[in-house]
Amino acid sequence: MKRNRRILIFTGLLILMALVGLGSGAVKLSPQDFTGLFMEEELTKSGRILLYVRLPRVAGAIVAGVGLSVAGAVIQTILDNPLAGPNIIGVNAGAGFAVVLCGILLPGAYGILPLAAFIGAFGTVLFVYYLGKKTGSSKITLVLAGVAINSLLNSASDAVNAFSESSLIASNAFKIGGLSGINTNVLKYAAIAVVIAVVLVFLLHNELEVLSLGEDKAKTLGLPIGFYRFVFLALAAVLAGASVSFVGLLGFVGLIVPHIARLLVGEECKYYILASAILGALFLLTCDYIARTWFAPYELPTGIILSFIGAPFFLWLLIRRKRGARNA
Repeated sequence: MKRNRRILIFTGLLILMALVGLGSGAVKLSPQDFTGLFMEEELTKSGRILLYVRLPRVAGAIVAGVGLSVAGAVIQTILDNPLAGPNIIGVNAGAGFAVVLCGILLPGAYGILPLAAFIGAFGTVLFVYYLGKKTGSSKITLVLAGVAINSLLNSASDAVNAFSESSLIASNAFKIGGLSGINTNVLKYAAIAVVIAVVLVFLLHNELEVLSLGEDKAKTLGLPIGFYRFVFLALAAVLAGASVSFVGLLGFVGLIVPHIARLLVGEECKYYILASAILGALFLLTCDYIARTWFAPYELPTGIILSFIGAPFFLWLLIRRKRGARNA
């Protein structure tokens, strides 16, 4: 019951933060501007700001927050590694490389970008997974391998941009990640992909629960491990790839949020995934609010705020795991 109450509180905070995000910025919007959007025959200046700037930004933060955090929760469960966020093991970078390549080869093909991002993300997550499986790498070694792959793919993206005269993707903005100037053509396709993937993860939460028990117990319970592991890795790639396709390489959402969700609602997958989705959207909305209001009249890319929060968090996790290994 306590978990249900907490999830309701998270949902209320998410709605409140979305309303704050719609009203805050260089131009302050009042409640009358919200109602006028539906009552006026012609859009006012405030109405245009709300409809064409603020609404896509808030919607993008919610979609990306849900996508990246649920992807992180699934990846951490499948790899049995709390350090394995989508950006840490190179999944985001794989999606980003595919998006940059697609943007150059097929400029204007917005509907293909989420698909390209999925292919890049899925290829990377499969490679990291099988690398660990075949070599018997430890959890820390797997993360370090992911960091190397992340660096390699980011360099490949830079190389592709350097050799192209024109690109659909603004290189620096894409690498940092942010929510300003979201392309609604890409957002609508990515949102559909994220919604479908999240629904499928929820529908399969029992299977994910069994996988989280470990390979031996899952086999004992008769679960076809290889099939479901492949399915969940594919869903995580859809979630991370679709998010990267319109917000760029936002880091640490998929690392931080699943840990917070686990602390607040426990490890039962049904609640853990739901809390990750809600808290991911709330977390990214809050970071975006900080990025565009705390430093006014300047605006920082949201990715910078996330890095300032995420890097110390990752170091804390490493130190915590090292101490735990020593005590064991």
